[in-house]
Amino acid sequence: MQTAFASPNKSLARDDRQPASWRLVYLLNYYRLALSLLLVSLYFSKLLFKPLGSHDPNLFIVSSSLYFLAGVLIQSMLHHRRPDLPIQIYLSIGVDIGFVTALMHASGGISSGLGSLMVVSIVCGSILLSGRATFFPAALASIAVLAEHGLSQLSEARSENAFLQSGILGITFFATSLLAIVLSRRIQESEALARKQSIDLANMAQLTEHVIQRMQTGVIVVDEDLSIRLINEAAWQMLGMPATNKARRLSQLSQDLLERLVLWKSDPFGQASVKPITTRIDLQPRFARLGQDTRQGVLIFLEDISATAQQAQQLQLASLGRLTASIAHEIRNPLGAISHAGQLLSESDRLDDNDLRLTQIIADNTGRLNTIVQNVMQVSRRDPHHIELISLKAFLEKFIPDYQLGQTIAPGSIRIDIEPADVQIRFDTSHLRQILVNLCDNALRHSADYPANPKVELRGGITSDFNRPFLDVIDHGPGIPAEDLQHIFEPFFTSSTNGTGLGLYISRQLAASNQAHLNYILIPTGGACFRISFQDPRRNIQ
Repeated sequence: MQTAFASPNKSLARDDRQPASWRLVYLLNYYRLALSLLLVSLYFSKLLFKPLGSHDPNLFIVSSSLYFLAGVLIQSMLHHRRPDLPIQIYLSIGVDIGFVTALMHASGGISSGLGSLMVVSIVCGSILLSGRATFFPAALASIAVLAEHGLSQLSEARSENAFLQSGILGITFFATSLLAIVLSRRIQESEALARKQSIDLANMAQLTEHVIQRMQTGVIVVDEDLSIRLINEAAWQMLGMPATNKARRLSQLSQDLLERLVLWKSDPFGQASVKPITTRIDLQPRFARLGQDTRQGVLIFLEDISATAQQAQQLQLASLGRLTASIAHEIRNPLGAISHAGQLLSESDRLDDNDLRLTQIIADNTGRLNTIVQNVMQVSRRDPHHIELISLKAFLEKFIPDYQLGQTIAPGSIRIDIEPADVQIRFDTSHLRQILVNLCDNALRHSADYPANPKVELRGGITSDFNRPFLDVIDHGPGIPAEDLQHIFEPFFTSSTNGTGLGLYISRQLAASNQAHLNYILIPTGGACFRISFQDPRRNIQ
């Protein structure tokens, strides 16, 4: 285990121990200031009791005063953090031991009991130092005590022989130092374990949050007051992507869900509480208590019933897709022959206007069939995606002019509004371009008969709820009828006589392959809005 200091040159604590070491040096200096000020006050107030200063009062008051001034000087050095911490520690220990030894000498030597005042400095020094230096304060104090007693015996010929007491006090110093070292290491081990456990808990909490947010099942946690404590992204989307900063309580999020929860609390095994909830999709709620106390929170699971049906549909579509892909492949050759024959026939000089009209019908319908075949082939055989980091605004500013030129529409028909301007997403650029072509084609088609300008708006930014990038494709047409909302993403569903019904289906599939979501957002004022909710760009999707 690494301790605070290793040697005079390598005795700095680890970076995470430095603040604690500085605090301990500060506390030691506060003790120094308080002790010296107390001794000076006792002397001048005539309350000095024996044996303090009994042998040499002048030495006592001079030592006490200088001890206080040394504490003030050290406080200034500590405030400026100059010199470095190792020097400050050795200086503090030396000052304490030196002046306490002088005070002990002025008070009659070892018998005065002032030697015990060194224990505080020895303990602090043993905690702050490490390696062979940990016993330095105890050794220095023992030498100082023995030297003081020896000097007294030689210079003043004191009758008492207290070498045994000095030796016992020195042994006490070393025992105290050893005990301080053991306790310090235990404390450091406990702190290291606590730090490790706190990091593990933080990592586990972050992992749990990521898992919950990536779950396809909606998760909501409410407390006993029915206040929302947690809602994951799946539940947020299932409930219509409400503003969670405004929906702090379950009643503000979904009144139907609140009613089911109240029924479940009154009858946990009843069937009324688990009836589906109809929002823009059908949801199946499930409830579970957090803990054994009925006053604790409730965990709510939301399952998209339509998703189950959609999965079954996807299995059917997978089989159908393989069949239609084979059929489409076989259709392309004769379809191409029909189209080519129609073109050759239209070039004949012997055809009248009625015959030319028939050849035009052949060309139009073979072209439409070819579009359907290409879309079917695209659904069944999708190219692998290549995810990259994209600046959304820069991408749109390049895409829109090219799109307008290809569609022969007036400049300014499509407006871009991205805030903040530096929004980034992770997406396959070819997939994103294809999705936007499909959405913009639909938007222009349905807003063609309306005078609004621009015809289409592309609004993007960051959601305040989950900090996710998004892009809205908005038109100012009549909107989508309520009876069609549940079918708009189904393959081959279309309200247009010229559409194939695969545009929105393919767009949603492409978005899903890039870990994104494509949803329809209801606009109360009219028009239609399709939102692409991107994943967090910090996640590198492979």
